[in-house]
Amino acid sequence: MFDFVNRKKRVVQVIMGLAVLPFLFWGVESYRDQGGEGYVAIVDGEEIPRREYEQALRDHHERMRGMLGANFDSAMLDTFEVRNSVLERLIQQRLLNREAVSNGFIVLDSQLVKTIRDIPAFQKDSKFSKQQYEELLRAQGLTPAVFESRVRQELLLQQLLDGYSENGFAPKAVAERVRYLSEVQREISQLQIEPEQFLSQVIPAEAAIDAYYEKHKADFHLPERARVEYLVLSLDAVAKNEAVSDEAINAYFTEHGDEFSQPEERKASHILISLPVGASEDEKQIARKKAENLLEQVKQNPEQFAEIAKEHSDDSGSATLGGDLGFFGRGVMVKSFEDEIFSMQLDEISDIVETDFGLHVIKLTDIKEEKRSTLEDVREQIADKLKIQMAGSVFGEIAEDFGNAVYEQSDSLQSAAEKFELTIQQSDWITRSSTEPSILANEKLLSAIFLEDTVSKQRNTEAIEIKPDTFVSARIIEHKPATAQSLMVVKDQIVEKLKMQMAKAEAIEEGEAKLARLQAGGDSSIDVEWTEAKQISYMQSQGVDHETLRAIFRAQVNNLPAYVGAVSPSGGFSLIRISKVTEPKFTEEMNLNNFNKQLQQMITQEEISSYFSVLRKQYEVKVKQDNF
Repeated sequence: MFDFVNRKKRVVQVIMGLAVLPFLFWGVESYRDQGGEGYVAIVDGEEIPRREYEQALRDHHERMRGMLGANFDSAMLDTFEVRNSVLERLIQQRLLNREAVSNGFIVLDSQLVKTIRDIPAFQKDSKFSKQQYEELLRAQGLTPAVFESRVRQELLLQQLLDGYSENGFAPKAVAERVRYLSEVQREISQLQIEPEQFLSQVIPAEAAIDAYYEKHKADFHLPERARVEYLVLSLDAVAKNEAVSDEAINAYFTEHGDEFSQPEERKASHILISLPVGASEDEKQIARKKAENLLEQVKQNPEQFAEIAKEHSDDSGSATLGGDLGFFGRGVMVKSFEDEIFSMQLDEISDIVETDFGLHVIKLTDIKEEKRSTLEDVREQIADKLKIQMAGSVFGEIAEDFGNAVYEQSDSLQSAAEKFELTIQQSDWITRSSTEPSILANEKLLSAIFLEDTVSKQRNTEAIEIKPDTFVSARIIEHKPATAQSLMVVKDQIVEKLKMQMAKAEAIEEGEAKLARLQAGGDSSIDVEWTEAKQISYMQSQGVDHETLRAIFRAQVNNLPAYVGAVSPSGGFSLIRISKVTEPKFTEEMNLNNFNKQLQQMITQEEISSYFSVLRKQYEVKVKQDNF
């Protein structure tokens, strides 16, 4: 996408997160402040408090809830990947802040004021409204001081990253070569030699079986395992038992009606003819003439808008999509651009629109009308929110009572189950590294389950918070220690492994022998049934794996057909016949310019990724896995 969203992306994400999505867990903080001590990671000596991490998780859940609505399922976010990504973002913020401060970056008050004043959500009649600003922050439970501190930090980090994001560089010769390699095609036929063809022909020797067992004996150990019964106490479960009156639901709907409406959104495509800052009159005239020519083309052939945008638009982000900007509401694009789009009719093509970024030709491609939910549509949703708020105010006390109950009567979960109206559940066999069931796949909980005292005396574990607002206590009902399996038990497994190793070696040996004969004498040298010929490129690999693809495009093709081979992912061997090379046709220098911009963006992303990797090595980062 282009304009403000592109240049201030990180700031906009913060603003949109605060201005659009409701915060539902203020009640929970009352007990978090008392019981949520500890940290999840340490970055260069600075702790990331567990409270902050859990709040970030809740914020992430609420953003997803706001985006998905009725389709939201909290279970799909309860994964290691999601929890890890949230923690990584917090770590990256700390690392970047360290770098920004140590390099002397600062944010001037005037810069902060201008950024906030330019945010459309805080404007009324195109001017900053202090009243609207304060009301919007108040609705989110924020003070201007807290909000401005967050924006200041984002601007500070943005300064640091701008050195990478705005200075990506790809020499023209490199861009030309990469563009060539991305579009040149080679026509190939294949012969796949698979290990399975040789399985029936190989028999491992007894000595090889014995040697493999001795070398990999640890692989055949059965780990310590147990079956457990457990109780789960969660905020959601407690909330379900809360009673909410119709009067409370009606009052919430009246006060927060805007939460349940979807403002009008429009989908548009555009062609941008960019203008540099401080462009001369001659440059402006040249750009306008080009824009007028393109406008005439799209008005004569509206169905060709996407193709014309791909070829001529200077907005590299949307050009590859035919100029498509997707759906957006008011307050996202620059005002002149937005005003034009929200005044157009469906499928209408605008006259030339000028913004700070240049000249635009716009086509309105779709409209999502404003939708307002009725009270009956959202009654259940409001009830759930109110129940969460009510339960959150007392959940800390309930969680503490739960922890005391499973500790005081540590030889059984029955008493706690009855007191808190919970169901005792049972697991299948689990180990210290089990990932199923997911409710038990918590490092701290699994460590507690397999403690010597817990195992030998079959005591309840302490109540462990495995994720925000969810506590589990478990008790072993059956236990088996780690055991070594004899060669007799695992011999069949070893035989199968060795046979596959031998079959792969046979497949590769035969493949390399056939390749040598093909390269020496062509198709006549061996009897080969090639697959049907197909055109492939780096951009359209047609299912060819990466290593084989590299071999194909590194092959010399001065004399065709040419033959190459590569070990396949399955462990077999791919024989390839290259019969034709189709050179790409480049008609416009603009195509190269657009490609160069895309390449620069890719280089920028790689540089930022590498930068983060260097920072992780430069500063000491410790993740506390039991809390995490």
